[in-house]
Amino acid sequence: MRVDALDSQTPHDAPIKSFDDLLGIFHAAEKPASEFRCGAEMEKFGVDRDSGAPLGYDGERGVLRILDRLAERFAWQPEREKDGGPIIALYRDGASVTLEPGSQLELSGAPLRTVHEICAELSAHLRELEDVSRDMNLRWLGLGFHPFAKRSDLTFVPKQRYAIMRDYLPTRGGLALDMMLRTCTVQGNYDYSSEADAMKKVRVAMKLAPLTTAMFANSPWYEGGRFGGVTYRGKVWLDVDPDRSGLVPGVWKQGARYADYVEWALDCPMFLFKRGGEPVANTGQTFRSFWKSGFQGHHALVSDWKMHLNTLFPEVRLKNTIEIRGADAQTPSTACALPAVWMGLLYDAKALDEAEALTESWTHDEISALRPAIWRDGLHAEFRGAKLAKVAERVMDLAEGGLERRGFKNKDGTKDERMHLARLRDLVAHGECPADRLLAGLTGDPRAEIMSRADLRPAS
Repeated sequence: MRVDALDSQTPHDAPIKSFDDLLGIFHAAEKPASEFRCGAEMEKFGVDRDSGAPLGYDGERGVLRILDRLAERFAWQPEREKDGGPIIALYRDGASVTLEPGSQLELSGAPLRTVHEICAELSAHLRELEDVSRDMNLRWLGLGFHPFAKRSDLTFVPKQRYAIMRDYLPTRGGLALDMMLRTCTVQGNYDYSSEADAMKKVRVAMKLAPLTTAMFANSPWYEGGRFGGVTYRGKVWLDVDPDRSGLVPGVWKQGARYADYVEWALDCPMFLFKRGGEPVANTGQTFRSFWKSGFQGHHALVSDWKMHLNTLFPEVRLKNTIEIRGADAQTPSTACALPAVWMGLLYDAKALDEAEALTESWTHDEISALRPAIWRDGLHAEFRGAKLAKVAERVMDLAEGGLERRGFKNKDGTKDERMHLARLRDLVAHGECPADRLLAGLTGDPRAEIMSRADLRPAS
């Protein structure tokens, strides 16, 4: 995950004195279009190569051992929450490898200029992962929901924030623990040049969020069998925490400002803040209340606000970047398509204008009503009297146009970034999502075939 920028005039540990202090993180992140980059985040499940049993946290075949080996063999720098504690993350050249609550492994890529670079980074990561896990008889799956594991099969990574989330989130949603333990995603983080640019991008991305989920639906299995839809992860996110997830109504209006997102974030309950490196659980109090009234003698700091923004889970999250969050994790053939689609849409002025025009009349209520159909029907869901696949075809046209105008060629100079959309374009042309292809032709006990189809083996 990219490191948040802060207003150089506002120290990280300074008290929040005014509403302008809350806006500082966004203004400080603005940059010229020539400096726009994308940081991609790609999560995955580790499983036993033969049985599909989930990877645990510790032990000789735990994910902690994977982190140790990556650090030893490939010059990743380890980070611990406290001295003497276990490794919780690795850092190298602007990228990081981190752990999600159920030991899912995430590559948070460095900010890169082109989709070609993002794909090269992912391929290198998968090769390193193959090297350190081969003799442990592990394989890695690119799916949005664990295809085999029950919730009781998984244990929590001992990270301070996760313990607080584990206790609080089930009071807000029946599938919150499944979100933490059994889901994986691919996400992209995108830059903005001004307040107007940021909010235009957020608005378009928010309106297209259900389409993103449908196009990248890739979790059709639940505890070893088909569950009757194409993205169980998409279903999970409808029952996590309505206060901190969803579509943020305030940013849909023309002329929306940073303040509209901030007002929403202020009224979201907190998880925690830290003092002296130690967590202080503060579940349920809104950040607005914390800012105005404090908590147990503590008062809100800029660092607390930064942490709070990172604990909100809308479909499109505004921080020092714009984070597109709606997609399931993917296999290599489509993993680079998510950053490619959104680089094409957000980093080309013509494509962004066309996407805004396409979605201009879409309302928050009708898009919210569409979301429950996505997990079941994917691109076959109905929107305004037609299959959602028709909208997907138009969005693909816009994204490809944007990538063509960007004009970034691969190393041998033969293809531009549209090459990374080839597999997705084929799926959309047939009205399908990745899950449809995963399910095609499966018979009998599908465990071995599921693992084969979802395998993240690096390209040779």
